[in-house]
Amino acid sequence: MNDTDIRALAADVLAGIAPEVDLATVSDDEDLRDALDLDSMDFQNFVIGLHVKTGVAIPEADVPHLRTLRGLLAYFAQLGA
Repeated sequence: MNDTDIRALAADVLAGIAPEVDLATVSDDEDLRDALDLDSMDFQNFVIGLHVKTGVAIPEADVPHLRTLRGLLAYFAQLGA
């Protein structure tokens, strides 16, 4: 998976949770929760959606790495997903 694929995956998962959000308006270092006005349940559903779409188990300890696009990209790149 390359950066473009990961961004598309994140946008797809977010569309199912908060269809009004536009991931293209978020910078790589912004906290997705704040930038997209996601509450804790929305963000948890985002993480679950990433797991479902990729098959990658995401331990709770790794969730903070997914709070920014840069972190999300790095996380999945390191896994070779």
